[in-house]
Amino acid sequence: MPTPSYLLRYWSDATLSVNLVVFANIFGALLLGLIAGYERTYHGRAAGMRTYGLVCMAACALTVFAGYPLQWFGGTLAEAFPSHIPPDPTRVVQGIVTGIGFLGAGMIMKDGLSISGLTSAASLWASSAIGILVGVGFYAAAILLTLLSASLMMWASRIERLLPAHPAISITLTYRPGFKPERRALDQVARERGYQVAGGSFLVRLHEGRHIWRFVAVEMDRKKALPITGLAGDLADLEGIEAFEIGHARN
Repeated sequence: MPTPSYLLRYWSDATLSVNLVVFANIFGALLLGLIAGYERTYHGRAAGMRTYGLVCMAACALTVFAGYPLQWFGGTLAEAFPSHIPPDPTRVVQGIVTGIGFLGAGMIMKDGLSISGLTSAASLWASSAIGILVGVGFYAAAILLTLLSASLMMWASRIERLLPAHPAISITLTYRPGFKPERRALDQVARERGYQVAGGSFLVRLHEGRHIWRFVAVEMDRKKALPITGLAGDLADLEGIEAFEIGHARN
C-alpha cells in the first residue's frame, strides 16, 4: 500500500512546476485552436471553435507530457531504472489515441448537408488526454485540462453566437410538374431575405416532370435574415412550389 510520502511525490514542487508548464502549453494551444476554429464558425461549418479548441489542446497535452519523462509517475521511473531505459508509456498512449479515434468516428453523423457529433467526438478525444495525464501522474495538469474542456463545451457556443458569422441553410425545392424555375428569380428572393445562394452547392434533378433544386443559402445580413420558420412560410408562398425541405447546413 502506498505511503503518504509516496503519494506526496505527485504534488512535489518539481512535479507541480512541470504541470504548470504543461498547462501553459495547453492553454496556449487552446487559444490558437479557437482562433483557427473561428474561421470555420464564421463560414457556418460544423467543425468550429469548440471542435478546433478541444482537438488542439488535447493534441498539445499528448505531446508536451512526453518531454518530461523524469516526472512521470511522481519521478519514480528515474529511480527504479537508473542504469537503463525505463518502460515507455507513450506506446500505450498511441494505442489509446488510435482506439478513441475509431470510437469518436462512430459519433459523427451526416444527414444531407448537415454534419453533427464533431464536437462530441473531439470532447471524447480530449477526455482520453485527461485520462493519460492522470495515468502518468500529472494530476494538476489533468484537473486544469478538465476545467478547460468543460468550460469550452458549456460557454464557447455562446461566444460563437456573439461573434460575426455567416451560417448556412440547406434548401430543397420541389416544383410542380411542368413549371420551369429561374435561377435569377431565386437569387432575388434570397437577397430580399438576407441570404445569398451559394452557386457551387447546386444540385438539379428532374423527376417525373418535376424540377428539384437542392442548394445552400448563406446568411449575409444578420439583421434582415429570417429564421428557418420564417423562411418556411415564405417558401410555401413561392410560385410553382409543390414541396420543400429546409434545415441547417453544417459541413
